[in-house]
Amino acid sequence: MTFICFTGIRRIANGIRRGTSANVATIFALTLPIVVGAAGFGVETSYWYYNSLRLQATADAAAYAGALEQISGSDKPTIVAAATQSAATNGLGSGTIVVNTPPTSGPNTTKKAVEVIVRQNLDRMFTSIFTQAQVPEQARAVALITDASKACMEALDPTASQAVGFSGNTSVKVTHCVIMSNSNAPDAIKLQGSAALQVDCLISAGGVSLSNPVTTVCAAPITQALPASDPFADLPTPAASNPCKNINGNKTTQTIQPGTYCGGMNLNGTITLSPGVYVVQGNLKINAGAVILGSGVTIFMQGSNTVSMNGNATVTLSAPTSGTYSGVLFYGDRTGTAAQSTFNGTADSLLTGALYFPKQQVNYLGNFSGNSGCTQVVANTIQWSGSATVNQNCSSLGMRDIPAAQSVALAE
Repeated sequence: MTFICFTGIRRIANGIRRGTSANVATIFALTLPIVVGAAGFGVETSYWYYNSLRLQATADAAAYAGALEQISGSDKPTIVAAATQSAATNGLGSGTIVVNTPPTSGPNTTKKAVEVIVRQNLDRMFTSIFTQAQVPEQARAVALITDASKACMEALDPTASQAVGFSGNTSVKVTHCVIMSNSNAPDAIKLQGSAALQVDCLISAGGVSLSNPVTTVCAAPITQALPASDPFADLPTPAASNPCKNINGNKTTQTIQPGTYCGGMNLNGTITLSPGVYVVQGNLKINAGAVILGSGVTIFMQGSNTVSMNGNATVTLSAPTSGTYSGVLFYGDRTGTAAQSTFNGTADSLLTGALYFPKQQVNYLGNFSGNSGCTQVVANTIQWSGSATVNQNCSSLGMRDIPAAQSVALAE
């Protein structure tokens, strides 16, 4: 019979346990950096992902802010400043921002859009045990500006009451385009009296006040819309020339040439305007009984000088169909102060082209418009009390589209 010494067995078991514990401790000590590094990498990866989402949101907001600034007609430095300020407000910090309009890459390089690229370097935390290099992150966004419709009339004043008004026995039919007001007033577009209006839509940055029903293609007038940019903001100012030209008031029939009319224009009899640009440094008055003819003509009213057209005159004028002033018939000075120009005519009169008076009110009276209805009115404010049919399909006559109801959407 064999006797086992339990004391010896216990000693052997304790030795094994001590050896195992020592091995576990050694393995744990060796693997701890890996475990900690893996946990840290997981935490840090989540942080990087969260920051990439935040950086993308910053880029989106900056592009949107820049596009809104572009809609208002601001120049590129102002657009860049708006996007940069938005990015700073949204926590870009020491990161960098690049703003391009139009974008320099992607599918919207030829469109009206604002591209923003933001970059930021992140410090490492747990993974710094492997490398001290910062983690670069980048986000890009493109805000695209689209024109929901085209306008035949657009009032630029941002606050005026009745910025676009229809009154009296007006009967206006506006086809293939809308009427737009940038004013935020509750009655930015107002129809009163017995005025009748047919239009694709009425669009206002403020409200619309109608005393009579209006026939529209859209379901209802659009209010609280984004303001539209000045469609002629890029139009250069014609330069005055020497010597001064004058109208010969003793002639009943004459042909005049482009140039600078320092004393304004007082038109009587039959006068034909040769093609070109006329710079008028005084008021332009078309008297009763006058017959005024001209094609390929742009008339620039320098300063705060105004146009006054008598309702008993016959005026047939059309804008150039190509070149710098293509489609622009009358051009009011941007540096002028508040004034009013009045266009009054009969069914025998035709004003084909744009009447652009960014600092003046345009009073449009009488029963006339342009060739095939191609008359556009872009002014500080517009008051219409004549009867006419106005049409937007005028590209064949060199007239540009007037954007209305612009919208901004993130496209990339």
